[in-house]
Amino acid sequence: MSGSVSRGANGKSQQGSRGKAMLLALGKGLPDQVLPQEKVVESYLQDSSCDDPATRAKLERLCKTTTVRTRYTVMTKELLDEHPELKTEGIPTLTPRLDICNAAVIDLGAAAARAALDDWGRPAADITHLVYISSSELRLPGGDLHLAARLGLSPNTVRTSLLFLGCSGGAAALRTAKDIAENNPGSRVLVTAAETTVLGFRPPSYDRPYDLVGAALFGDGASAVIIGAGPMTPAENPFLELEFSTQEFLPGTDKVIDGKISEEGINFKLGRDLPEKIESRIEGFCRTLMDRVGIKDFNDVFWAVHPGGPAILNRLEFCLELQPEKLKISRKALMNYGNVSSNTIFYVLEYLRDELKKGAISEEWGLILAFGPGITFEGLLVRGVN
Repeated sequence: MSGSVSRGANGKSQQGSRGKAMLLALGKGLPDQVLPQEKVVESYLQDSSCDDPATRAKLERLCKTTTVRTRYTVMTKELLDEHPELKTEGIPTLTPRLDICNAAVIDLGAAAARAALDDWGRPAADITHLVYISSSELRLPGGDLHLAARLGLSPNTVRTSLLFLGCSGGAAALRTAKDIAENNPGSRVLVTAAETTVLGFRPPSYDRPYDLVGAALFGDGASAVIIGAGPMTPAENPFLELEFSTQEFLPGTDKVIDGKISEEGINFKLGRDLPEKIESRIEGFCRTLMDRVGIKDFNDVFWAVHPGGPAILNRLEFCLELQPEKLKISRKALMNYGNVSSNTIFYVLEYLRDELKKGAISEEWGLILAFGPGITFEGLLVRGVN
């Protein structure tokens, strides 16, 4: 570890190690349409013109087991009335889907970015780099350019796009922004993730049982963070230091999380063995991060885990023998937003910041984890900053 730090009474870093990337601000943007979980069954079946009792019963079970209470969605009855082809099986709908998604992710992303800029307290002109993440759009030029223009960023802002990384995209963006900030002293990196499920919305089919899991679990939204290294201005208030990051994929698991784009949108499949596959490697992966600072006990760090679903969190808690409160903020994010793909880890980090501010976290070090297609593990070792 480079540089020196001053310590508070609880052992947490007060200033952060010199040269290390710091998380400076957070923001989010959500669609206007709020979807309480108790209304999902009626809403989805009506929107997709489905009256099959077996489908209804299965969706009711799934909605209870996901632990989700609230989600936000771009899809509305008005949108489906305008585009009835989206709920009709076998019709080419990729073009209207992309038209909706391309517009929605920029609207949501811009709202999240502006919220992060307000939280940061410095003007958009001070942003030097943009990292843009989405698995919900496809066009040239990409959303990174459209977002930069919408926000009025400098034409010299250096842009990086991370597309179709799924649920690991947010953590991958943190890793990327960390590398950028630490290799460009004084830079300030705006990270923006924006997702919508419109690309994958379709009526239920016995040939696609996972569609019902998506209907019960996934939501829409955007999030943004600002990351910087080097001298901090008096207006900046870092709360997390990004110490070390790593990525790993599990050979032979590329079909466990599988998505293919067709003329009808994206067909998405999630293997039932995903939690088991993650469990098979999670202990060794986490030890790679914790060994950097000599920590052995998994309960001696705080945890910010992308909540892909309750089964993944339950497996982590069981196999690592975590105390129940360790995954509390991940479960809270899942409950209040659903799985919003790349965004969700930032919602977890917002709750983490709240806990740090309250002094509710005694551990100095923590882990950020996310799992995506590949199966790809993304992980960061972080330190709380007062």
